[in-house]
Amino acid sequence: MVASTEVLDALKSIGLNLYERKIFVALLAKGVATAAEVSEIASVPRSRSYDVLESLAEKGFVMIQPAKPIRYVVHKPSEGLERTKESLRRKHDHMVERIDKLLAGSLILQELESIYKQGLSLVEPTEMTGTLKGRHIINRQLNSAFKDAKSKIAIMTSDRGLQELRDTHFRALKKASKNGVKIRIMAPLKNGAGEFASIADIRNIDEPLGRFAIIDDEQMLVALTDDKNVHETQDVALWASSPHAAGRFAKPLFEHAWTQAK
Repeated sequence: MVASTEVLDALKSIGLNLYERKIFVALLAKGVATAAEVSEIASVPRSRSYDVLESLAEKGFVMIQPAKPIRYVVHKPSEGLERTKESLRRKHDHMVERIDKLLAGSLILQELESIYKQGLSLVEPTEMTGTLKGRHIINRQLNSAFKDAKSKIAIMTSDRGLQELRDTHFRALKKASKNGVKIRIMAPLKNGAGEFASIADIRNIDEPLGRFAIIDDEQMLVALTDDKNVHETQDVALWASSPHAAGRFAKPLFEHAWTQAK
């Protein structure tokens, strides 16, 4: 029986490559087979079939039967999928645990940070800029910048941007505030300051000059599109790690608008 395109696509979506998909389906049709037999049925080079069958065994779809020649027994599909799910979960948990250990002030992290700082001192300012496309990517960069803030964050945004700030970044901003970071936010306050009043100095501005954020007068992120007229996948922003651009260009604009805000 030949598997449908939908079935093959579904197997691809869980990480099986082309040869793995072909051999797995062939073995399902055969039940038990040698590498030579299954490679012929699946039209996969025999030299590759051994590695593919080993991979399927590791993922839980196939059991190796010690014999001469070696035979391969396919598991019931639901059992194979459950084994694969458990294997992926274990790998994920193990990887998260290793990353957590690195983040917990390890000597390895210290060395990596030291290398980064040394390399950063050699980077030209023009190289520390970039265009970000897609609100998800923009928010990820913003969140990272908020977490790195040491002394101050200044934000001007739209009413829609304020809602997104609340939904996406409130936790990071709240933590920054607890760490002593001074936060100022300007936005149209149609529904009031809300929970931001507890973590930031917030002022109303009827019509923002744009959407931008300045972090420690060293980083800035400026939206290049209007969030009212563009889909979130087409939202574009400019990010720059530049004291000159953030402190001497963006900051005066913010301060001027701040004095005019209510």
